[in-house]
Amino acid sequence: MDLITIITPYFRKKKYVKKSIQSILNQTYTNFELIIVYDDVEKNDLEYINQIKNLDERISVIVNENNLGAGVSRNIAIKHSNGKYIAFIDSDDIWRKDKLENQINFMKINNLMISHTTYEIIDKNNNVVSERKARNFNEFSELLKSCDIGLSTVMLRREIITNDCYFAETRTKEDFVLWLKILKNNYKIGGLDKNLASWRKLDNSLSSSSIQKIIDGFFVYFKYMGFGFFKSLYYLICLSINYLKK
Repeated sequence: MDLITIITPYFRKKKYVKKSIQSILNQTYTNFELIIVYDDVEKNDLEYINQIKNLDERISVIVNENNLGAGVSRNIAIKHSNGKYIAFIDSDDIWRKDKLENQINFMKINNLMISHTTYEIIDKNNNVVSERKARNFNEFSELLKSCDIGLSTVMLRREIITNDCYFAETRTKEDFVLWLKILKNNYKIGGLDKNLASWRKLDNSLSSSSIQKIIDGFFVYFKYMGFGFFKSLYYLICLSINYLKK
């Protein structure tokens, strides 16, 4: 069994993190390491996270001195990873118990370097709000107008992350930048249409900040894709419209 590194940034999600970690420990695919990156200047929850670490020898914790954001925290964890494959899950999301097993088999059968899966959206009380279906992305242009990949469903081969292909330093959309860069590097992103994860939408989460999303959305195109001002503005409008349609 190939080793899978699972990466989870943590920032003030004490109410949900244990359930999230338990969904990892319950996986039918057992050859994994879990790296939790504690990304809070205030260390109020650190003792609790260390208690979770002690649940299983496969868990390790990296503590950031400053609040660096989820994207940079994932980049740090990647540098400490040992797995041939890397999977990501946010600290308030949940996996089905056969998520890793289904996905790594799907990738091997289809000779994929990266894949994502269908997932459901849940609220703070675990009520299902909606579902997002996974599909294949073969070209860079297919993803430009809408970020249709759930971060907590992604698994990729370690070697496609390079010094020029990594999570952005933005507060939101950091994963969108990486998926676009991967497509620009001519890797196909395979979509496994099985509901294998639950993504939790919280009203007070950073990802729910519309202003922050607009700013970061613009920089996805202007800074990271190298588009001009008006071209970046056009794609930002498309991105915003498609988000409102979801």
